[in-house]
Amino acid sequence: MNWLAKLRKGYGKKLVRLHTWNGWIVVILAISGLILLGGFWRGILGEGRVWLKGLHIVVGIASIMPVIYYLLLAGKHWKQLREKPWQRFNVLVVLGLLLGWFISGILLWQFRAVGPAWANAALVVHDLLTWIGLPYIIYHSITRAKWLKEPQRRTIRDESTASGEEVVGVGGRGIHPAAGPQAVYSRRTVIKWSIGAGLAVVVGPSFLQWLGKSLGPGLGGGGSIDEILARDGNHLAPPPEPLPASLPPSGGGARGNFRIYTVTPIPTFNNDNWSFTIDGLVDKPMKWNWEKFVALKRKVQVSDFHCVTGWSVYSNTWEGISLKDFLREAGVQATAKTVKFYSGDGVYTDTLTLEQAGLDDVMVAVMHDGKPIPSDLGGPVRLIVPKMYAYKSVKWLNRIELIEGEHVGYWEERGYANDAWV
Repeated sequence: MNWLAKLRKGYGKKLVRLHTWNGWIVVILAISGLILLGGFWRGILGEGRVWLKGLHIVVGIASIMPVIYYLLLAGKHWKQLREKPWQRFNVLVVLGLLLGWFISGILLWQFRAVGPAWANAALVVHDLLTWIGLPYIIYHSITRAKWLKEPQRRTIRDESTASGEEVVGVGGRGIHPAAGPQAVYSRRTVIKWSIGAGLAVVVGPSFLQWLGKSLGPGLGGGGSIDEILARDGNHLAPPPEPLPASLPPSGGGARGNFRIYTVTPIPTFNNDNWSFTIDGLVDKPMKWNWEKFVALKRKVQVSDFHCVTGWSVYSNTWEGISLKDFLREAGVQATAKTVKFYSGDGVYTDTLTLEQAGLDDVMVAVMHDGKPIPSDLGGPVRLIVPKMYAYKSVKWLNRIELIEGEHVGYWEERGYANDAWV
């Protein structure tokens, strides 16, 4: 094992460099991950979001290298930490965070291979580790800073001190000439507890809200459908009357939590500015106002809803009009090949082939679990394509056009796969 002995030679300096590189990796992953999570950045970044996601994945994969490198050095390091239980604990926490992020990140990256159930669980774990890990790393970084940490208690040094103090390696007991009796509550202890309390106050409420949403019943205590409906910006009359299969919901109530993503500010509608159109290569172009549209015959279906970012909401009870019924009534012309969908935000578009549009469960939905679809979730009317990822389920749907050629949708134009099958 000569190669291992050579690798461990001068390992104190190597650990210092490893700590630095690992810190930069965590910073890059944290910033890119938080930007990818925030709906605000979707519209601003556009195609850049796909590149940022690629960077996040590449750096995430690379994050395993410092872990492997450390494990090769760990034997010697662990022996010299035998009398430092808190530093051992810190090493285990950091390794657990890095490995957990890596494994859950790989599952999210390979969401098509592992399927929605694994991807959804991986996203919860990834988020949970982020909520725990980032505050911990921030706390650790600040409280280990040179201005706060007493020189005689530094475990790893990348250079010897010039003051003549005795330092015995990593984890050894250093003797500092100026060291005297320690107060029970030292300045350093007070500052560390203050920093920890401050992070808890800042992060705690948001963490508890996330925990309620992710692990609570139904749509989660922090973001129930009733709360989303209460802030609904749409004002259309009359409201749709639910069919008996919608109340109570035949699916038993949605399980999971919708994450609100949008590439534009969320639009709102009323009776004066809302209409629904089917046109293009059809025999009978049609247009409805809200009063006539809400009176159309509807049906109820139960289906799962999967987002390409990894989360899912199961057993949704949707009520609306089958897309193939709309197309049958409009009369699709022989030259039509593609069904193009327009969002009421004036920006977002996507498409299905005629074959895909003819699937029985593709629906123009107006109700979810027996209640109107609120603006935050794409109402008053949205497309539902259960067998595809949700970027095909166009929100604020207000126009369907039959076209002859192909059309590249909003996210497909920015790097998403046109093949959106779950």
